[in-house]
Amino acid sequence: MEKTLLVLFLILFLGRIIWRYILQQLNISNLRNHGKEIPPVFQGVIDEATLAKMVDYTYDNSRLETKENLAEDIIELAILFLLLPVLVGKLAGLHLHLILQALIFFGVLAAIGGVAGIPFDIYDTFVLEKKYGFSTITWRLWLTDLIKSVIISAVLMGFMLAAFMAFILYLPGTWWFWAWVFFTMFEILLMWLYPVVIAPLFNKYEPIKDESLKEKITALMAQVGLKAKGIYQVDEGKRSKHTNAYFTGIGKTKRIVLYDTLLASHSPEEILAVLAHEIGHWKKKHILKQLIFMIVASLAVLYFTYLIVNWPPLYSTFGLIYTPVYAGLFLVSLYLSCAGFFLSPIGAAIMRRYEREADKMAMELVGTSEPMINALKRLAKDNLSNLHPHPLYVWFYYSHPPLIERIEYLKVMD
Repeated sequence: MEKTLLVLFLILFLGRIIWRYILQQLNISNLRNHGKEIPPVFQGVIDEATLAKMVDYTYDNSRLETKENLAEDIIELAILFLLLPVLVGKLAGLHLHLILQALIFFGVLAAIGGVAGIPFDIYDTFVLEKKYGFSTITWRLWLTDLIKSVIISAVLMGFMLAAFMAFILYLPGTWWFWAWVFFTMFEILLMWLYPVVIAPLFNKYEPIKDESLKEKITALMAQVGLKAKGIYQVDEGKRSKHTNAYFTGIGKTKRIVLYDTLLASHSPEEILAVLAHEIGHWKKKHILKQLIFMIVASLAVLYFTYLIVNWPPLYSTFGLIYTPVYAGLFLVSLYLSCAGFFLSPIGAAIMRRYEREADKMAMELVGTSEPMINALKRLAKDNLSNLHPHPLYVWFYYSHPPLIERIEYLKVMD
């Protein structure tokens, strides 16, 4: 059985590496073949120099992603086959409470992954993003963000892990159910608190300042029975020149957030179209649907984990003499992570459908698709988006339809 489990892991792990590489190469190859072609819908919007910059930006990001993925894979294998038996043995020898052992165990693994990712983040932020004129962040702000992120993640993940371990120890027959209940409540609470507690630790959020724009937003929101108090602008320009807008929060904390860079670079009509798109997500209850899916999926994952986490072959496959349940949780997570990678297209397809629904509502609210089309063109130009992604890459990864497809879809609806 140990041999079967090991072979299964290696098939999933190596399959993920190979398939990821194939997709990246297909995407790059497609860019090489069509990277000099300005799509008809972008004629007059971008020139050859801008298109070349878009292509180079995609190349550079792809190369960095490949190297980062390779580093993560090597570290994962090193942890699994070299560090794991030693770390588990050392912790068992300390005779600490099992919950404390688990916190130290996952703390060490998180620290290794976090430290290994810092060089890539630094290169991306201070070399690649600056090269293309995006990054505006200072070293001081970057370091402050890092410290805040580490502290918040440690507190939240430590709290969740301690709760899970307590359920396993004191409710061994039904821990999966109580862990699911706790996880669900914790995620809902986090979604509710994030916009008003966590996000403001990093950025300044304030209501839209432009009074004329605010009046138009109020009128737009009134069409669907929503109040304009949930529209905020955020000072993201202190970190990057990238433009964006997003929906966050639930209940009374739900809000639509517009980057200050978006407000500065787009016309009022384009901003309203982008805002209408976000309202579409709101009215179509996409966040609620995602939450429900996550709740159902987490129940299945926790029950599956409950069934196999105490299975002896799971531990002996990777040379573990001691079998603490936290090590089992880690091993199960590795299998699920590798298997989950191949399920990515399902989630991506659902998200692309949500984006089309939001685009349709944006067109209906504004009355015409032209402002949204102009906004998408400007967003593509400003963010140096890839205009020629490979269809298979899109199918597997993209949470949004490709820009040209979105624009053509909007034109047909108008």
